[in-house]
Amino acid sequence: MPDIDELLSIMARLRDPSGGCPWDVHQNFDTIAPYTIEEAYEVADAIDRRDYADLRDELGDLLLQVVFHARMAEEEGRFRFADVVDAICDKMIRRHPHVFPDESGRLKKVEDAATQTAAWEEQKRREREAKDAADTSALAGVARGLPEWQRALKLQKRASRVGFDWSEPGPVIDKLQEELDEVRHELAVSGNGDTATQAANRARLADEIGDVLFVCVNLARLTDIDYSQALRGANAKFERRFRRMEALAAAEGGQLAGKTLSEQDAYWERAKTDDKAGLL
Repeated sequence: MPDIDELLSIMARLRDPSGGCPWDVHQNFDTIAPYTIEEAYEVADAIDRRDYADLRDELGDLLLQVVFHARMAEEEGRFRFADVVDAICDKMIRRHPHVFPDESGRLKKVEDAATQTAAWEEQKRREREAKDAADTSALAGVARGLPEWQRALKLQKRASRVGFDWSEPGPVIDKLQEELDEVRHELAVSGNGDTATQAANRARLADEIGDVLFVCVNLARLTDIDYSQALRGANAKFERRFRRMEALAAAEGGQLAGKTLSEQDAYWERAKTDDKAGLL
């Protein structure tokens, strides 16, 4: 049965400048990073669809990304795949003192998952401080490479730990309405003035729309809704209903692209009705 050593050997051969794959040889950390992110999302998608055969394949693709980065690092003399494994093993043992005993054989007591989560975050905080003593902010260590919605969520959670947070969703909805009003205002003035003024107006519009999105993440967090899952569901619903619109138009001998907006809206309402009835 193939093991990790065989995968490492395959990756080394692909990266061999004298006989490997020209595409693989040409890659670097920057060019591979987007694929790594994409593969992580495909893993999440397979889980969402409960397609475990696909999940197996997607996990393999994600593992390949780890091996790819480790191989490039080894070629530059930075670290090897074994070092990656050693680092994560050490981290898991260090962050689970209630499972792995210390040198004296003692285990720390953890009451429940919530207690463990708090202990995990505290351990991460100490590790960040040890790594970068100069940055003492509560927001230190929130990676800039995260998807922006996820970074917004992490920033909000960090601020919440020091008490800067709403206690319930109601005020967040009020804040969302306030931000939407500001978007309406910027839309009303966005086309006014000379070119420079219009550019400044659009910059303010982008700023206000960003505030709306940030507040939406906050609303999801305070209602204990997974923002990513909610958006994934909304995307799936839109796709399902839009495809139904296309099917309805085709059944009547036409194409959606040739319909007026009013006619398309009528198809949309029919698709919504079918969807709610469980017909899609």
